[in-house]
Amino acid sequence: MAIILTIETTCDETAAALVTDDLEVLSSVVASQDKLHRRYGGVVPEAASRVHLEQILPVIDTVFHESGVSLSSIDAVAVANMPGLAGSLLIGLSAAKALAVSLRKPLIAINHLQAHIYACKISSGEDPFPCLGLIISGGHTSLYFCEDAINFVFVGGTIDDAVGEAFDKVATMLNLPYPGGPSIQKAAVNGNPKAYNFPRSLLNEHERMGFSFSGLKTAVRYCLVGQGKDVDPAAVSAKLSEAAVADIAASFQAAAVDVLVGKTLQAMLRSKVKTLCVGGGVAANSSFRAKIQKAMQENNYRLFIAPTNLCTDNAIMGAIAIERYKKALFEPLDLDVFPGLIR
Repeated sequence: MAIILTIETTCDETAAALVTDDLEVLSSVVASQDKLHRRYGGVVPEAASRVHLEQILPVIDTVFHESGVSLSSIDAVAVANMPGLAGSLLIGLSAAKALAVSLRKPLIAINHLQAHIYACKISSGEDPFPCLGLIISGGHTSLYFCEDAINFVFVGGTIDDAVGEAFDKVATMLNLPYPGGPSIQKAAVNGNPKAYNFPRSLLNEHERMGFSFSGLKTAVRYCLVGQGKDVDPAAVSAKLSEAAVADIAASFQAAAVDVLVGKTLQAMLRSKVKTLCVGGGVAANSSFRAKIQKAMQENNYRLFIAPTNLCTDNAIMGAIAIERYKKALFEPLDLDVFPGLIR
């Protein structure tokens, strides 16, 4: 049995896990920075990297302590080196390199987006490949044709804001706390999703495999302050009733979900695959989960969607490193980080 240490520091979660080659999770630890970034309404990259530096060794130490596995017993060290925040990625990569050298173990690179899709295999125990992969989070809204666990072909993505970023920014406008996804969802429960007819950008452009959420975000701003006015929308929403805020939140969420589901269906038809895998933080949204499940059932598609605890960033999904370990796809010690989205 092979045991791999996986490390995740792509954004603002410091995470590590010990996984086996039969996908058994021996231990998993996630140290969140939500409280730190909440005061700014979003992730501050410099602050995130500094906290990673403080947390990385304690997190790794806890994983070994909880599992009872010794350092010398692991067979490889894996780390997410793409995509993400440069400073954050470097902390994880530096720790992984140090451990690989000191323990004389191979180093494995993890593509964070591929890992989000692999979470579907971990949770289901089934092999979903080949499939269409949808990654929806604060930094990504992308579709891939996934030939297997590690060979992805880019199908389409957002041309402006990621959907999670739009949730965060709209939450700020509505005076709702960070992170925006859970806050919008909570507020929307008591709202009318048809109260405002916000735009569904690109939804009627069936040949264009992409997403756009900037216009939707702007529409919410105009709803609050009007066009051409230099007014803080948060100051306006602070004077609104709870019911009014709920209606705007529900209408925004409905528009965002309609676009995600609609464009994904178009991509399924175009790619002619019968299986969809979904991962990323926004995949935890209950409205999205309900609508994508209904759409897949109506079209006789198979759906694999990561459980909510594996939607947000974690190191368990780093078990994708097992696929590379079995093929001896190891990295040299001059491995670098690749913050941008590689297509």
